[in-house]
Amino acid sequence: MADRVKTNLSTFNNAWYKPGNAFKRALWYVVNAAFFLNPWFPFSGVKVGLLRLFGARVGQGVVIKPWVNIKYPWFLTIGDRCWIGEGVWIDNLAPVTLGTDVCVSQGALLLTGNHDWTKSSFDLLLGPILLEDGVWVGARALVCPGAVLRTHAVLTAGSVAGGELDAYGVYQGNPAVFVKKRVP
Repeated sequence: MADRVKTNLSTFNNAWYKPGNAFKRALWYVVNAAFFLNPWFPFSGVKVGLLRLFGARVGQGVVIKPWVNIKYPWFLTIGDRCWIGEGVWIDNLAPVTLGTDVCVSQGALLLTGNHDWTKSSFDLLLGPILLEDGVWVGARALVCPGAVLRTHAVLTAGSVAGGELDAYGVYQGNPAVFVKKRVP
């Protein structure tokens, strides 16, 4: 039993992580709650403008539904004509990039952070996420830190993606495995 790791959260220290100044983060927290998480505010154009104001790079024709939670817009790039569905959580402690014509469906979770469970200090681990052009992330799917979904890949509803998903592949399950080719 002596060789087993015992978590000791009192030793957790992520002081090295600098996501932006405290005022900017606090202001974004209020804006996110008022305009993005608010189910009564469906206006994508205003949301896109706010994202740009906070440093996100956002293309044209982007649709952002209500109940969307975005951690840090200054780590976010969204291409043209992307759709972000109700209840999506973009937990972008590291960069998240959505190419053109990407659809992130209802309740999907894009996670760029995790913890090193092999260390007693439970250190924070980060990995960017890249969703290339034409990718579709299904409802309630989870995209893990460091994942790359190549052009026009599909992650089906409720599936979990870590690593790389090939172009035009349809992936399903936990962990997501290749099921078939996507035929446009």
